[in-house]
Amino acid sequence: MFPKVRMRRLRREKLRDLFRETKLCKEDLIMPIFVDENISSPKEIPSMPDYYRIPIKMTADEVGKAMELGIKAFILFGIPSHKDDLGSSAYDDNGVIQKALREIKRNHEDAVLITDVCLCEYTTHGHCGIVKGYEILNDATLPILGKIAVSHAKAGADIVAPSGMMDGMVKAIRDSLDENGFENVLIMSYAAKYASSFYSPFRDAAESGYKFGDRKSYQMDIHNSDEALREVELDLKEGADIVMVKPALCYLDVLRRVKETFRVPTAAYNVSGEYSMVKAASKMGWLNERDVIYEILVSIKRAGADLIITYHAKEVAEHLQ
Repeated sequence: MFPKVRMRRLRREKLRDLFRETKLCKEDLIMPIFVDENISSPKEIPSMPDYYRIPIKMTADEVGKAMELGIKAFILFGIPSHKDDLGSSAYDDNGVIQKALREIKRNHEDAVLITDVCLCEYTTHGHCGIVKGYEILNDATLPILGKIAVSHAKAGADIVAPSGMMDGMVKAIRDSLDENGFENVLIMSYAAKYASSFYSPFRDAAESGYKFGDRKSYQMDIHNSDEALREVELDLKEGADIVMVKPALCYLDVLRRVKETFRVPTAAYNVSGEYSMVKAASKMGWLNERDVIYEILVSIKRAGADLIITYHAKEVAEHLQ
């Protein structure tokens, strides 16, 4: 006898949307912007087709166009004109991100502005912390991260996002923000950031490649999952408001574990390598770009992400309700 339950009844075209368990919304998306202090017009990133570095004077226009599509949140990465061993441009009140923040806020007060708090884009060695010899110093880096976060908050950042995976970075930043009257600025911590091979195009985009070694002494081992839960727990105890898993696609299992364990606002970063693979395959005619992008982002949302940082934000927003 045929079973009374027919699952296909739920899949009829006019009914399918009623039973959809996961819904991707424009409000889920965070759009990255690469702000380059050294250019006067947009410059395409060779390893990230259709994505550009933007000069400071055009950041407000870029945000405005995205907001017209329904995107509300943006994360800013800076390419400074000056680099040194200490990354001093990162906390310069007249630095590239600080100027971009003020430019955007003057024109789009309602935009949610998130800033990357790290040293890799601002140092001559390209590492995420202070370097002595060939060692990346954890504790010596923490006060500088606090200074960066405060300078960003002064310029208009709503959320600061430490990405360097230094132990104690969230507490150092939270203390610095609170001591300077920015207790309402949120921290979105790159809590579980893996030493991934999927970051290469970003290093091209942000000029943040390292001059020696690698980042495995501070970014997480790709083999570990339990360790991610420890990292997230520590960052929450230090005052993180939002935690992040990065990258997204190869770590959907980690994302699910983080969300189910902690039930806190959780972000995932659909990183540059994931973006570039889709673009490359699309240009070869091997897949339907629009459908694949949507499926990827739905998978990230389904795994537990409340927020998705993605270079596909504008493309997707054009087609979402």
